[in-house]
Amino acid sequence: MSTAEPAWRLAPAKVNLFLHVGPPGADGYHPLVSLAVFADTGDRVAVERADAFRLETTGPFAARIDGGPNLVETALDAMARAVGLDRLPVHVRLDKRLPVAAGLGGGSSDAATVMKAAREVLDLDLDDAALTRIAEPLGADMAMCLAARPVIARGRGEVLSPAPSLPDIHAVLLNPGVPSPTGAVYRAFDEAARPAADAPDMPAGFASASELADWLKTTRNDLEAPAIGLAPLIGTALEAAGSARGALAARVTGSGASVFALFETAEGARSAADVLSQAHPGWWVAPCRLA
Repeated sequence: MSTAEPAWRLAPAKVNLFLHVGPPGADGYHPLVSLAVFADTGDRVAVERADAFRLETTGPFAARIDGGPNLVETALDAMARAVGLDRLPVHVRLDKRLPVAAGLGGGSSDAATVMKAAREVLDLDLDDAALTRIAEPLGADMAMCLAARPVIARGRGEVLSPAPSLPDIHAVLLNPGVPSPTGAVYRAFDEAARPAADAPDMPAGFASASELADWLKTTRNDLEAPAIGLAPLIGTALEAAGSARGALAARVTGSGASVFALFETAEGARSAADVLSQAHPGWWVAPCRLA
């Protein structure tokens, strides 16, 4: 057996800078509009050709997913059916570094990154459009995670358009260690009357992080309040992130439990992350660059 270090790929964390959600339609799905960006931190995956399918999980959050349904395996099985196989002959290593049920699109990003890697190592005749069609039934984050670039997502998350031009965005991601299951948050969201998933007026671009932060304050995350209602510690994390020195704006991402705060500089984000880590040693804290 080869002992060579596998070729690791980043499965980046997804961050919803804003997330407007409407009530469910006749099909039961919630329409949304979101500006999604991706961080330079996340899980790591490696995919190699093998005699048979194998999925190996490691990392600080591996125990949270071991033994349960894994979107990586589901996505690869869907790819296999698309090319007429029972299973894809690949060995997948997943180094789980992102919290689970965290609003960071970790499972979707893992699956999307593995799908692209498996296509490459097996030389499968599936273009990007084909991968998107295969992935669409697997969740609202899949299309944007396959794109893995700043996008405006609409519909159920599958209709993508280019994002406005963005500056360097330095941020801190913060998770207080409580899960925030998407289904439960949406059920809490549905208990209150909600407006339509409106699209805010968006400029062609932003000249600075402070300009972006000011504009974001005119938008919202419609899942933030129901997530905090179910897990009040998310609200504590949001307050901590927003009150960090130099924070320009703070918000819950996705359905929680993670929050983000934006900063002018990488140094400012790193300094805030150090202070937050010391104040909350049990929380997951990561300075990063977005977009």
